[in-house]
Amino acid sequence: MGKDLLLEIGTEEIPAAFLPQAMKDMEEMIRREFAAMTLSHGAIKTMATPRRLVLIVSELAEKQEGRVIEKLGPAKRAAFDEKGNPTPAATGFARTQGVEIASLETLVTDKGEYVAVRKKLKVEETKALLPQILPRFISSIPFRKSMRWADFELRFARPIHWILALYGGEVIPFEIENIKSDNKSYGHRFLNPAVFEVRSPADYLHRAREHFVIVDPDERRKLILEAAETAACSLGGKAFYNEELLDTVTYIVEYPAVIMGSFDTSYLSLPKEVLTSSMMVQQKYFPLTDDKGNLLPHFLTVANTIPRDPAVVKRGNEKVIRARLSDAKFFFEEDRKISLEERLEQLRGTIFHTLLGTSYEKVLRVRGLAVEIASVLNPDLKERVFRVATLAKADLGTQMVGEFPELQGIMGREYALLAGEEPLVARAIYEHYLPVSAAGALPETDEGAVVSIADKMDSITGFFGVNLMPTGAADPYALRRQALGIINIILARRYGLPLDALIKKSLLNLGERLKRPPEEVKSDILAFFKSRFENQLISQGHPYDVVDAVLSINATDLVRSINKIEALEAVRGDAGFEPLAVAFKRVGNIIKDFQGGSVDPGLLESGVEQNLYNAYLEVRERVKSFIDNGEYLSSLREIARLRRPVDDFFDSVLVMAENEKIRFNRLSLLEAISSIFRQIADFSKIVTP
Repeated sequence: MGKDLLLEIGTEEIPAAFLPQAMKDMEEMIRREFAAMTLSHGAIKTMATPRRLVLIVSELAEKQEGRVIEKLGPAKRAAFDEKGNPTPAATGFARTQGVEIASLETLVTDKGEYVAVRKKLKVEETKALLPQILPRFISSIPFRKSMRWADFELRFARPIHWILALYGGEVIPFEIENIKSDNKSYGHRFLNPAVFEVRSPADYLHRAREHFVIVDPDERRKLILEAAETAACSLGGKAFYNEELLDTVTYIVEYPAVIMGSFDTSYLSLPKEVLTSSMMVQQKYFPLTDDKGNLLPHFLTVANTIPRDPAVVKRGNEKVIRARLSDAKFFFEEDRKISLEERLEQLRGTIFHTLLGTSYEKVLRVRGLAVEIASVLNPDLKERVFRVATLAKADLGTQMVGEFPELQGIMGREYALLAGEEPLVARAIYEHYLPVSAAGALPETDEGAVVSIADKMDSITGFFGVNLMPTGAADPYALRRQALGIINIILARRYGLPLDALIKKSLLNLGERLKRPPEEVKSDILAFFKSRFENQLISQGHPYDVVDAVLSINATDLVRSINKIEALEAVRGDAGFEPLAVAFKRVGNIIKDFQGGSVDPGLLESGVEQNLYNAYLEVRERVKSFIDNGEYLSSLREIARLRRPVDDFFDSVLVMAENEKIRFNRLSLLEAISSIFRQIADFSKIVTP
């Protein structure tokens, strides 16, 4: 039976955005730490408020489990001579391990027999290990940004003020910098800042609540939603929020209190997104809507204290939002005085990137590529696509987007509608920014989808072309997200847009801005897209070997690729599929590195050989017809007809005949058969027993 561990790290206010990830990291880190130390335990729970990070581990074992480690030494044949006497290799290994020669054992490995030492490690008590584990754990918690304070070496999200550490109710003694662990915590900074002593995790949560600290963020979230629902109902509406806003307010408070507020109804004439952005993004307020989703002139705020006079706080919040909305209304009215066409000209003076020119130049590149895409997909789209691409970035010069960057595209849509643009064009201006996240909503119009693809591809080719590619640690221009956006749009709308042609055209538009040879850039970008596509397919549950088999042949036509993968998955359960894959691998192994030639029917010596050739000719034509029509399932089942003739061929015919012409002809026949398989996938990648 173990004992409970409680750790609380008290700090100055940590930014809300840091806390969810910190909680996840803490759980993973302590789980790995205890596994490495062979300390068994029960449930692990991490919690956080702005001023504290908390770890609770239930039933942590009182001592380590018995551990035996193996140290592999030299090969047995090198460790002992023919008479079984130890060589210098054996005596040296035993000496370095601190054991006698007689303690050496023989282990059988994949590489043969090796001498080894088995050591039983000392079992230590948990309370003796924790003073070493916890300081290391605390100093290793990662944050997106950390800091040092005073003259300390420790880096942390914010300065640490206290550490509470208990195991089985007893203090775990250790010190980090000049901060000593003890059994004391502190209450809410404003409502009850007094120190209080703690005896156990349950006691800690209870005493914290008495001191106006709700430690568990899930509980705070629930309290906020319940209070918001009650307040919204009293005003005849319901709270409007997203998970990001809810997370933020949950992690900026220790004891939430919901306060109502209102604003003048005249501001409801502004676009809905302007109001919600002002409230949700800028002020972290909850807007209220009616049953139809229309905004009401009310809002809710979440305070980190119980106000003595809620009316005073209400007036303060209303004053802040009134100023915000007044500014927004002014910007909105001023922006409308200048047309989007004129805004486009202003982009001549706006730098997109120092190596890639102005935003105006980007507009021209995107427009050119978008029109090319429209020409391929549907020439009837060209006129509207041209208009969308022309105006898509025009709102970047507006005061509204300057103040609220998150409204780019949204304001372009609103200003376009007010200027009398076709609704479809206005909608596509907004949609060209989609998706804004890996799993975000996609454009619903062809015009928006085409311009979105062009915009994202221009960014990808541009940054790759000037050597600003993503790295394992950083992707400052969100190129991975943009590549996934292109992939998802193409798949969702079933566009026949080969990536290689798309990249080639985009690179051509960049001209002299490229810092590398276009073919080199194109190759890197195709590999980049293939990696993103492959990862996405596998994460969606497609077998990795099937994905690899298809994409290793051609990963540029995304729709065809996914169709081939689905066809392969469908036939994989057929009784004949496994032997078919084995047959192809057999063919591939024999013709490896062979430079094929044409088959001479006159050199086919046996009936089995002639049967295989005839089957090949028949299957080849039917497979070509199926593939041309995108009927990959039918083509695979047609290819399966070759399995029996191939097996008979290998059973009866010596491929590597002494006669050079006969050998070349047989290899050419197998190469021709292999080429049929490779129209679908590289079957050698398929895993078979």
